[in-house]
Amino acid sequence: MTEAAFTQRVFSGIQPSGGLTLGNYLGALKRFVEMQDEGGYETIYCIVDMHAITAKLLDPATLAQNTRELCAGFIAAGIDPSRSILFNQSQVAEHAQLAWIFNCIARLGWMQRMTQFKDKAGKNAQNESLGLFAYPALMAADILAYHATHVPVGEDQKQHLELTRDIAAKFNNDYGVEFFPMTEPVIEGAATRVMSLRDGSKKMSKSDPSDMSRINLTDDADAIAQKIRKARTDPEPLPSEAKGLEERPEARNLVNIYAALADMSVDQVLAEMGGQQFSEFKPRLADLAVARMSPISTEMSRLMEDPAEIDRILAGGAERARAVAAPIVKRTYEIVGMVGS
Repeated sequence: MTEAAFTQRVFSGIQPSGGLTLGNYLGALKRFVEMQDEGGYETIYCIVDMHAITAKLLDPATLAQNTRELCAGFIAAGIDPSRSILFNQSQVAEHAQLAWIFNCIARLGWMQRMTQFKDKAGKNAQNESLGLFAYPALMAADILAYHATHVPVGEDQKQHLELTRDIAAKFNNDYGVEFFPMTEPVIEGAATRVMSLRDGSKKMSKSDPSDMSRINLTDDADAIAQKIRKARTDPEPLPSEAKGLEERPEARNLVNIYAALADMSVDQVLAEMGGQQFSEFKPRLADLAVARMSPISTEMSRLMEDPAEIDRILAGGAERARAVAAPIVKRTYEIVGMVGS
């Protein structure tokens, strides 16, 4: 039995864990906007609030605030709710409904190989929630409830997308259908993994105790410029080729950030700026970062002044999302043999 051909559809999501950074923008939001603007795809972007409670239960007011702030971040970065579907996961019940089917398709051994669970649980795995262990099946449901053909993800989520493909393949094989697509990861760009401004070997993170380690999407122009000027570097000038950055993590990080913000390749940046000292390069990077990032923080602040409007946008997006997901999940249940009205 063969199902209909798949629409070219992009899906991706971000957890509303608070504290959006330059890493979130360059590693995700910027690429989401580009895929929206390129055309050729239906673009669906999700605030995955159900994933946000897997590690620990958040204060309800904090989760609601984080969800609205992330919605504001999506829009301020350039996501247009009239052109893309933008919603929060918990408003679309089909995610949880499909996740249960996938819990029964996925194998225990597959889940035990997920490195993110090992990293987050550490030696305390027996005390972690079942949700943290099983959430890759929910992530697969997030994607496949829309028959998404492409998912822009960071390197740290690539293994989960491989699991999504395994689940889709096993479902199709077990039921003799070609129902779920083999979703392709989209991992590209100079700064898909943005590192700390204080330590180029560590990922930029809101959990770092030093605020100087990151650029927050809520930072104003002065804060952005100051953090770039004070970013850790080394005494050597910029090389003229990318190979010269291999043993220089801080230099590589700043060049990657410049390249991503300027829509250039690393080679193009170094061809133009190779030989410069950081005393010359960092002011140029600061000016570029302010020009690109401060309008986002200004627009986020404006949007957050009207939470009711954000809630209206999310509700409208959820209605549109359900219109796509509901027939797919209904057909999934029919394939499995579950009797429905």
